[in-house]
Amino acid sequence: MTDYIGKPANRVDGAAKVTGAAKYAAEFTAPDLVYGVVVSSAIAKGKITRLDTSTALALEGVLQIFTHENRPNLAWFDKNYQDEDAPPGAPFRPLYDEKILFSMQPIALVVAETLEIARYAASLVQVEYETETPTTNLEANRAQAYIPKKYKAAEPSPRGNAKEAIVQAPVKTDATYFHTSEHHNPMEMHASTVIYQPDGTLLIYDKTQGTQNSQKYISKIFNLSPAEAHVVSPYVGGAFGSGLRPQYQLFLTVLAAQELKRSVRVMLTRQQMFSFGHRPATLQQVQLGAAPDGALQAIIHENFSETSQFEDYTENQVNWSAMLYNCSDVHLEHKLVALDVYTPLDMRAPGGVTGMYALESAMDELAYELKMDPLELRLKNYTDIDLSKDNPFSSKELRACYQQGAERFGWSKRNPTPRSMREGKNLVGWGLATGAWEVKQQQASAKAILSIGGKLTVSSATSDIGTGTYTIMTQIAADTLGLPLENVTFLLGDSSLPEAPLQGGSWTAASVGTAVQMVCAQIGEKLFSQARSIPNSPFAKAKFTDIIFANGQMQLKTDPMQALSILEIMRQSGLSSVAGEATAKPEAKQKKYSMFTHSAVFAEVKVDEDFGTVHVTRVISAIAGGRVLNPKTARSQIIGGIVWGIGMALEEESMLDHQFGRFMNHDLAEYHVPVNADIHDLDVIFVEEHDDIVNPIGVKGMGEIGIVGTAAAIANAIYHATGKRVRELPITLDKLL
Repeated sequence: MTDYIGKPANRVDGAAKVTGAAKYAAEFTAPDLVYGVVVSSAIAKGKITRLDTSTALALEGVLQIFTHENRPNLAWFDKNYQDEDAPPGAPFRPLYDEKILFSMQPIALVVAETLEIARYAASLVQVEYETETPTTNLEANRAQAYIPKKYKAAEPSPRGNAKEAIVQAPVKTDATYFHTSEHHNPMEMHASTVIYQPDGTLLIYDKTQGTQNSQKYISKIFNLSPAEAHVVSPYVGGAFGSGLRPQYQLFLTVLAAQELKRSVRVMLTRQQMFSFGHRPATLQQVQLGAAPDGALQAIIHENFSETSQFEDYTENQVNWSAMLYNCSDVHLEHKLVALDVYTPLDMRAPGGVTGMYALESAMDELAYELKMDPLELRLKNYTDIDLSKDNPFSSKELRACYQQGAERFGWSKRNPTPRSMREGKNLVGWGLATGAWEVKQQQASAKAILSIGGKLTVSSATSDIGTGTYTIMTQIAADTLGLPLENVTFLLGDSSLPEAPLQGGSWTAASVGTAVQMVCAQIGEKLFSQARSIPNSPFAKAKFTDIIFANGQMQLKTDPMQALSILEIMRQSGLSSVAGEATAKPEAKQKKYSMFTHSAVFAEVKVDEDFGTVHVTRVISAIAGGRVLNPKTARSQIIGGIVWGIGMALEEESMLDHQFGRFMNHDLAEYHVPVNADIHDLDVIFVEEHDDIVNPIGVKGMGEIGIVGTAAAIANAIYHATGKRVRELPITLDKLL
């Protein structure tokens, strides 16, 4: 079989991962490798007045301790070099000066012959500070909020006169929703291993979602050519956005390797993983106005989100309220509050999961005010036009998501009255929410080489953070040239490979996948050109559009028996290999449409009436995500997103002590995430959706959509179960009792 797209193929990298053959950034080694341990600041704001490293340096095996007092004078310290994913502002520069900008800021790097010596020496570094009171409370500092000069995407724009319309609306709701900061916590901690080569060049193994971004960042800072800073990241143990920007361990590792002319490894501790980017704490006020029949007359969505003192990090948190429902009067506002924390960072479905939580909770509240079924309210305000841009959607099978999800869930059996459904001591609640995520295609390139032995190698500098990129790219290549899956190898995670965007935004399948399909088609065209010239060729009078590749052969579409094997074509043409390289770019026609993945999430909760414990017993997520390349890996993406949505709704909370400006639960013992006992019946429906606008493959991406809407559906189900509306995530026992 060579028809692979749309089939549930096993992960091609699965065996390497389960046997330990897959190596991660901190597992590569070299002769005479030395180890670096980061010393973190004990305060959140102020400055270092004394830094004594003498005791630590006196330890046998300690090679050097780098601080702001002895670091080399790099050009970067003067020019504010930014990485590809940096928001506006001045990026954090480790070891720049004595100032402390956030808690656990890296203030020194201890390098020693062994990890144990480095760790012990780090504990001997003595630091004295002049402390200032940190500002870390979002709600208490709302008065200092400001409108950023630049948004990550389009600035939210109003339409109509929502403030007047809300006053006139017969039915209205007004509520404020809050969620705390959350941290990514991937299984693999951030690490870099820099191999110092005999010729002075660097082979850098980094935990990253973009090897070329890390390479450009390092090259700028240390004035290195691409050949002098080769970045490799074949496997990534989860990232979820935390690897989009180069983190400070990469800079520190390269600095140490350059200065010591030694191979160096630095891996952050789990506690230090809480010292950089996170999902920002966010406060949102949503006002909805409607006619008695449920038709929306006004939407006001105002947002306050945290950022650091040195960069303006923004997310598209309010834009969803302008495009999801049919409403002529909409007012949106997104403001930032600068706090003494590290700059927030993209975290799975950034902005979407936050903004949709507030909007979909507000829609549920409006449904109860109207005494209307929450599903009926959404259908009442359904739109096939993105009114924020006045564009049609390239495709939108959200109605089918509602219908198929509701049918499988049994939504029609729901008693609409809160606290009306019971099972023993448990109150049972059913809730739903809509999800959406923007579809994008970025420019990407791929290279392919087909050998006379029938082996195809395709490559691109993209990443695989666990999403299944290795597998789906292998499927696309095998499908395009009609080769067995086992005859195709896909290479990624290497800065020397053809250019690819960061792996994020759910755009990898669309962007890199299109480039892979293009380059394989290019190989096919070269084979076809040769095949036409072979004596007695069945393709002598054919056009390229008349043939297909299947089972290792080139065949006529009208008569598959008229065929030549790829091997025979190459042999008779005297070819030892066929190579090609292609670059895929977004097509101009995309600008005329709004392109989104959509979902309908249905959740069931059971709440113990006495103790307030919540169990999410069922979740059904119906997804309209264009063409599904691999239902098996796609389902895993959605299930993973649902699990994270359960965590967001009930457990995940980075707790800031505002007196010290520090995240206090900075480990996996106290930062709670869902475990097996929390997860019950999860189901995914892939709604059929054809879209030839988004990209030639018709794929929309599944990385983000699984989490969007899940927390809102659970929060809405909890209200239905208990009659108590909790507007602050996570919904913990104390908030329900």
